[in-house]
Amino acid sequence: MSKINHHIPDELLAAYAAGNLPHAFSLVVAAHVSVCPECRSRLHSHEALGGLLMDEGSSRSVSNAMRQRVFACLDDAPVVDPGPRRMGVYPGPIAEVLHYEEPRWRWLGGGVRQAVLQRSDQESVRLLYIPAGQAMPDHGHHGLEMTMVLQGAFSDEFGHFGVGDVEMADPSLEHTPIAAKGEDCICIAAADARLRFNALGPRLLQPVFGI
Repeated sequence: MSKINHHIPDELLAAYAAGNLPHAFSLVVAAHVSVCPECRSRLHSHEALGGLLMDEGSSRSVSNAMRQRVFACLDDAPVVDPGPRRMGVYPGPIAEVLHYEEPRWRWLGGGVRQAVLQRSDQESVRLLYIPAGQAMPDHGHHGLEMTMVLQGAFSDEFGHFGVGDVEMADPSLEHTPIAAKGEDCICIAAADARLRFNALGPRLLQPVFGI
């Protein structure tokens, strides 16, 4: 894997460590930290800080029976959790959501396809397949969108994003992502609001495709 240049912001890592991040965004964070040593290290720091805060918080007494059960568990051999296994270009957390089966792609037009992993009134997460050299429609955002590259690369007005990179898009960002030439681009994108398309065609098709 090439060097990862675009990482998860600290505030989202902290929310993920505390269990306060919405599920759609949590999936992208889990996928990213599984391939990014830098963000994995920062996540461990947030988890350690959370543990210290819990230690300093108010405590509650437990019964002798519960205490004995806990101490008995300490004698058991530790169970090492290897985490979900990878499937091709899909990191373990995404492969697990796919049940280790190929995505069910749905055509969007121009060779672009999507596979919806989760959708609700509050959030959505989907896989995008963009042919090499293909441009996505110019669009903005009503909320937050996190996009992680799983294969290939894309570029927009804000930089170049390769495998493992995450682009954070908020309502202040409007862009036209273009898949790099040479290899088709596959991304995972999580959002807490619909996209804001500038052209009429994508706006008319938006309710059909749920993006």
